[in-house]
Amino acid sequence: MGFEGRKKGKYIGAEKFIEKMKKIQEETKAALGKAQEEMKKYANRKKGEVDDHKVGNLVILSTKDLKYQMVGRRTEKLMERFVGSYKIKKIVSLNAVELDLPSIVKIHPVVNVSRIRRYVGQVEGQKREQPAPVIIEGEKE
Repeated sequence: MGFEGRKKGKYIGAEKFIEKMKKIQEETKAALGKAQEEMKKYANRKKGEVDDHKVGNLVILSTKDLKYQMVGRRTEKLMERFVGSYKIKKIVSLNAVELDLPSIVKIHPVVNVSRIRRYVGQVEGQKREQPAPVIIEGEKE
C-alpha cells in the first residue's frame, strides 16, 4: 500500500504508524495465503484423474439426469447407469465435449465431461448374449 515516510526522524508518531501498518500488512498477506491454500485443498479434494478426451474416442453417457429422454424405460431403478458408446465429435473446452448422438437421443450434443466415461470394449472372446425372454402364462415378459 506504500506506507513510506518522506522525512526520517521528524515525526516519530508517523514512523510508528508506518511500522505498525507494515507489520499488519505482512500478517494479512500470510493469513490470506494460508486461507487460499486451505480453499485450494478443499476444492481439489474430490477431483480425480482427468481423462484426456480426444476427437474420435468412444465414450459412454451417464443416465443420471436423462429421465424423460429414455423412451420405453418405466422405472429409474432398473435403468442402465450409462448408455451407448458415442463418438466424440468435437472438444468444446476442457470441461465440455460434443458427442455424435443418434437422432433418437433428444438431448443437446454438448455435455460436461463429468457426465461421460471412457468406453471400454468387451474382452476378446467374451460374448454378449441377450437373455432369453421369460414366458409367464404364455406371454413374453
